[in-house]
Amino acid sequence: MVNQKEHVPGELTYLVCVDDSDECRVATRLAALRARNTDGRVILLYVIEPADFQHWAAVSEVMAREGRQGAEERLQALAAEIYDYANIRPVLFVQDGYKIEQILKLIDEQPDINAMVLGCAPEGRGTNTLVQELTNELTKRLRIPLLIVPGNLTDEQIRSLT
Repeated sequence: MVNQKEHVPGELTYLVCVDDSDECRVATRLAALRARNTDGRVILLYVIEPADFQHWAAVSEVMAREGRQGAEERLQALAAEIYDYANIRPVLFVQDGYKIEQILKLIDEQPDINAMVLGCAPEGRGTNTLVQELTNELTKRLRIPLLIVPGNLTDEQIRSLT
């Protein structure tokens, strides 16, 4: 039997899947303020998706190393920003694979994750592919609430929601 942490009412852990988009930054800020206000936590997940380029193994390995280094740098920068913004130290994960699968796997492995926060690109900017994939999975496999945040919220609007 898995020893699960007992849930403390009001204490929430928010998961944010990290990328380089502006809407990710908005989602991260909202999650950080919500976590701060509920004595909760933030988990940041960066998924390194497989490269389509598989022709030469040596080139593929270099691309994988560079991808991991870039992911770790992005997470560290975002973690520092979250700390400055909300005085929260997030837990950081880097996983290899497909985003939707790695998100669902982490949620299964970390039973204390209570909600996922995703930024949604404003009309005309971005693809919202991950939002679409996760909302399709809601009725099938996602066991936690999914908060979809407009990616064009201001800091003032974020604060008013938290």
